Amino acid sequence: MEFTTQHFIALAPLLITTVTIIVVMLAIAWRRNHSQTFLISVAGLNLALLSILPALKVAPLAVTPLLQIDSFACLYMALILVATLACVTLAHAYLGDGGSGYPGNREELYLLILMSALGGLVLVSAQHLAGLFIGLELLSVPVYGLVAYAFFNKRSLEAGIKYMVLSAAGSAFLLFGMALLYADSGSLSFVGIGQAIAATGLPSSLAQLGLGMMLVGLAFKLSLVPFHLWTPDVYEGAPAPVAAFLATASKVAVFAVMVRLFQISPAASSGVLSDVLTIIAIASILFGNLLALTQSNLKRLLGYSSIAHFGYLLIALVASKGLAVEAIGVYLVTYVITSLGAFGVITLMSSPYNGRDADALYEYRGLFWRRPYLTAVLTVMMLSLAGIPLTAGFIGKFYIIATGVESHQWWLVGSLVLGSAIGVFYYLRVMVTLYLIEPNLRRHDAQLHWEQRAGGVMLLAIALVAFFLGVYPQPLLTLVQQAVLAG
Repeated sequence: MEFTTQHFIALAPLLITTVTIIVVMLAIAWRRNHSQTFLISVAGLNLALLSILPALKVAPLAVTPLLQIDSFACLYMALILVATLACVTLAHAYLGDGGSGYPGNREELYLLILMSALGGLVLVSAQHLAGLFIGLELLSVPVYGLVAYAFFNKRSLEAGIKYMVLSAAGSAFLLFGMALLYADSGSLSFVGIGQAIAATGLPSSLAQLGLGMMLVGLAFKLSLVPFHLWTPDVYEGAPAPVAAFLATASKVAVFAVMVRLFQISPAASSGVLSDVLTIIAIASILFGNLLALTQSNLKRLLGYSSIAHFGYLLIALVASKGLAVEAIGVYLVTYVITSLGAFGVITLMSSPYNGRDADALYEYRGLFWRRPYLTAVLTVMMLSLAGIPLTAGFIGKFYIIATGVESHQWWLVGSLVLGSAIGVFYYLRVMVTLYLIEPNLRRHDAQLHWEQRAGGVMLLAIALVAFFLGVYPQPLLTLVQQAVLAG
């Protein structure tokens, strides 16, 4: 195929991110400077984000058989880039400057995050199984290094090895599933597979087995039950900004491609596969929430909570008609905002120089009297995760319930209501801990370095956005509706 200017405009977000990676690599080779690397990364990500606007004007456009740039891809590209920007800002605050900061090389963390984000951009644009696999591996491989980045901490190294081994197992399932789908349909493109399945009315047993194995591979990455065992350990061991990246950008990219895969043909998600998705959704909601009840570590609690949240999202995937794609878009945006806020507070409370992150719940006891701003942010995030009205989380959950009711998925709606009720308990427990009064406690707000102040300003902005979207969600709903209709 011949490349035209339109193709380059459509590919601009990916190309700018790639150029940023190369510039960061050369800058590190030339002279190690933490702030300079951070500024280059932020500038590149902002340019990539702005380049989505001209890309939308030429969309939808197929760039080679592997990638399709359309409104759906642009929405999730924007979400991944915003999440990556937030994680990079948190990483700068976390790694610090001077003697009090991180004891190893800091600059490579930005390089790995940018490479992983590029994988996410490829993944959400994929319209071919080869594109999907390339994107997924580019997303996953840098994360192995990111999770084990705090190499002086035994937990971080253990988490990195666990994630690498289980992620490799997930990729093996995915490849096997792709091979079976190719054997059945004779095509690797999503459209070709969809047409082959639609031609027979229902997927053949070979196609169902292939889709099932691909589902297992993607469920590993999304930490859905029963493929969730790595999640709490990896969240706990990974540095806080990396855990934030893993919970947001990484999972959004995988879920977006899963939606695209199941949207190619309604027959693909019918029959046995629909029943399997329903069971996984109910198990993820109930196990995720019940296991979070017993946690005294905030990162592990958020890890189990994310299992439940992706269980809620599966409800819309099972419904796969009417409001479903719109509901997924709205829920993922609200989930990303809320998770960034929660992990952001842990990041600003932590310093890698102390050996481990401030993630134990007792460290947040009476936080309101020491760091009132961070407490305010964490309170809003917990309310949003619980789906309390006037927060962004409520809008997302409302949409998922509406989708479940619309498609008469009563078991799924029931498990969502039950899971949310359990969730309220442990989110409120975290909130109550923040406001407890310790004896001999004097109220003061800790002094922050400038890089931590930047992170703090960003967290306050996230909290305001979460509240604003809860009160007036129309801009978000319009944006998602346009992406769904055009995509």
